[in-house]
Amino acid sequence: MYRALIPVKKLEEVKSRLAPHLSQTARATLMLDMLHHVIEALRASEAFERISVVSPDARVLEQARHWGAWPRREETRGHNPALHAAALHDLADGVSGLLTISADLPLLHPEDIRGLLASACEHDLVLAPSREGTGTNALFAQPPLVVPYRFGLDSLRQHRQEAERAHLRHTLYSSIGLSLDIDTIEDLECSRDLAEMCQSGHAVYL
Repeated sequence: MYRALIPVKKLEEVKSRLAPHLSQTARATLMLDMLHHVIEALRASEAFERISVVSPDARVLEQARHWGAWPRREETRGHNPALHAAALHDLADGVSGLLTISADLPLLHPEDIRGLLASACEHDLVLAPSREGTGTNALFAQPPLVVPYRFGLDSLRQHRQEAERAHLRHTLYSSIGLSLDIDTIEDLECSRDLAEMCQSGHAVYL
């Protein structure tokens, strides 16, 4: 049994690096649009018994419920501690594999998810790097919490170190949809350009 976990900050705090270009309302709308897209991609992959959204924000949780996800209010402060607390519930429920994935992946496709899970057939841990190669945009762990969450600065290296320390079989899985998260105006413009190329039928390579 697989489940997915999507963390989302308070809407007034999201995408602060876009503040010179977008109003707070626009940033909140962008975040909700991307969250909706990620939920839909996960649902379309047909790989998960449950998709949960973890957030301290009531509006985020209400939208998650409306879009068919399981809303989970943060039980503790801090990104990684909140994820750990949420994952403990899945572990207690006997979940065999848990995907923790960023909410800001506007080009995510169900095939990205299926490809990542295929890589998990021979690995305990699969990590999806961010485009710059330092962050972690998705982490699939068998079982949940087989490594501690280390999201934040230089998280990819830290997750790999945790896997090596625990002698886990681990690998990286890269794709356009999993690598392009939105933090800057350049990221947003790139995602729009790539989306247009895909719609026009041009091949896009990572």
